[in-house]
Amino acid sequence: MLSVAVVGGLHADARRQAVERLLADVPGAVALHHDLATAVAGTVVRTVRDRTGIVSAGEAPLVNDCACCALREDLVPELERLAADGVTRLAIVELWDSVEPKAMAEVVASAGPDAGLRLTGVITAVDPALVLPYLGNGDDLADAGLAAAASDRRTIADTFARQLEYAPVLALAYSEEADEEDNALLAQLHPTARRVPIPAPTEAAAEPAATEAAPGAVPSALALAAFAGFDVEAAAAAQHPACALLPAEADECGVSTLVWHRRRPFHPERLYAALEGLTCAAARSRGRFWLADRPDTLLHWDAAGGALCVESAGPWMASLPDAAWDLVPPVRRAAAALDWHPEHGDCCQHLVFTSPGLDRDGLELLLESCLLTDTEYAAGRTAWKRLPPAFDTLLEV
Repeated sequence: MLSVAVVGGLHADARRQAVERLLADVPGAVALHHDLATAVAGTVVRTVRDRTGIVSAGEAPLVNDCACCALREDLVPELERLAADGVTRLAIVELWDSVEPKAMAEVVASAGPDAGLRLTGVITAVDPALVLPYLGNGDDLADAGLAAAASDRRTIADTFARQLEYAPVLALAYSEEADEEDNALLAQLHPTARRVPIPAPTEAAAEPAATEAAPGAVPSALALAAFAGFDVEAAAAAQHPACALLPAEADECGVSTLVWHRRRPFHPERLYAALEGLTCAAARSRGRFWLADRPDTLLHWDAAGGALCVESAGPWMASLPDAAWDLVPPVRRAAAALDWHPEHGDCCQHLVFTSPGLDRDGLELLLESCLLTDTEYAAGRTAWKRLPPAFDTLLEV
């Protein structure tokens, strides 16, 4: 069974450092990379390399004018070929800049043992000094030459946020520019992640035993992370708005995380009017929220780079008939049970804002002003549903 580790991240230099370190630390490791920058010419260039250099190269044709689709179609057959050679110990899937690890991890996991593959790690490589600049970059990937398809409408900020928050391991590149604020921001954005430093080039050069993987040498922390194991279902659940593992309250080195939790729905018009202020209040905000005119719908809040994405994530558990509960994944039921209220069930506001220089008091006042007043709340759900539907355009109704 071939162990497969996915290494991604928009911080290309950090990603390459992490991959090179793994190639040096793990005997029999190879890195498989698909360069999507060549997609404009109609193909995706694939390279396989080990610690000495490129072993093989080839091209994969575009699928439906989509470079990411070509990657998916070509990835598993190449990994199967590596698994069959009986020599490769670790296949490192080095993702192209804007490719998100979730999609590729699920492709590898779905192939699974039948293809001779075992997904053992997902790592996002990060330069701590670039976290805030990338979170604040609302430019489209297409404008930066990083779109994976002609229809790719993602931004640098939201793509980087998902890359960062999905991986259970963050490989941290050495950076003289990184300071305590950068590290605090990173820790608050993804507090459950294991943060593994990538040794600086001078440090790596001073470790010949580790680099040569001498008998009896202690494996590096990064190598151990590549073999630690990975559960795609648990990772997906941790990102789902209904049961996401959101950051907790924090305040360190000038960086704050505000967790705002309330049991009263938002007034749609007042919330819509406040969206710009709320979206720009923090470098990153996410969570789930409750609109009075859509009392049965769990809504997802996802903001970075000054842009907000609002989506329906299905019904609240409280809106489902009892018979439907058995059809819901256990992790979703458990999350609802932890959040349960005698009157409203799991319906609530649970939003998290993280940023340097966060104006906590001002942000809380703005959020509170968007809730239903006592009079509006007392009118009940029938009256709530008659409120002006300010979010129809955002929700593409």
